[in-house]
Amino acid sequence: MSTQSHPLKAALWMSGALLGFSAMAVAGRKLAGHLDTFEILGYRSFFGLLIVLAVALPQRRLAEFRPKAMALHIGRNLGHFAGQNLWLYALTLIPMAQLFALEFSYPILVGLGATLFLGEKMTPTRALTSVMGFVGILIVARPFGGALSIGLIAAMLCAFGFAASALFTKRLTLTAHVSVLSIMFWMVTLQLIFGLVCAFADGHAVLPRLQDVPWVIVVAISGLGAHFCLTTALSLAPASIVTPIDFLRLPIIAVIGMAFYGEGIDIWVFIGAAIIFSANYINILSENRRMARLSSPA
Repeated sequence: MSTQSHPLKAALWMSGALLGFSAMAVAGRKLAGHLDTFEILGYRSFFGLLIVLAVALPQRRLAEFRPKAMALHIGRNLGHFAGQNLWLYALTLIPMAQLFALEFSYPILVGLGATLFLGEKMTPTRALTSVMGFVGILIVARPFGGALSIGLIAAMLCAFGFAASALFTKRLTLTAHVSVLSIMFWMVTLQLIFGLVCAFADGHAVLPRLQDVPWVIVVAISGLGAHFCLTTALSLAPASIVTPIDFLRLPIIAVIGMAFYGEGIDIWVFIGAAIIFSANYINILSENRRMARLSSPA
């Protein structure tokens, strides 16, 4: 992160991320009636690859795409591909606000995964926020009384896929020193392969109709753009500033769901999401204090 904080610039970049994530959800809903999730991700990755190459070629950065730490790239993209498929599947079955609320639990899973697989210490704060996150998930999903559906299960599992992707990304950037552009290139390349293989697993794949192509492009651009905006925002301001802005995705998508899809706004989704957000925010503040102690002179 930069030594100086620029919260206003970060907020402007985060507005792009909010727009991108919301546009991806709407476009995914539009495509779900004709294409399955594997086909959507396969075609999205094809257009995403064209976008990444269009960025890299003028800058003469193709050398960054040489195979490096491929086991980490494959692990990252298996997790991300699984998470994205489950996310798109859940998108057609449950309200978008409920899906976004459950998705917000993945940073807590990243903290648990870092303890189990990266050797990081399980602190009392991490233990507390893990319990808080679990409580929040129960409030959003309400699995008791026969309310647990396949859509809710898919939404909860997608968070595990995103958490696995984040853990592999951490290894790629911190230990393998792989650039963000290289990560994005191998993401769209590997997921193009995964998508096509899975799409043809039943012997045939459906081609996008002419009216589907713009929505596939929207999914590709909004997905890449949202993550680029989020990464840029984090480089301009601390996560403690950026994360509350990211949380605005929930009320925005709730309004979109109500206005265009007739989805009701459930107060318990917001209560559970607020608990999940609080757990994430406590983790961020605790990490900031820890880093401040480590960087302060003895």
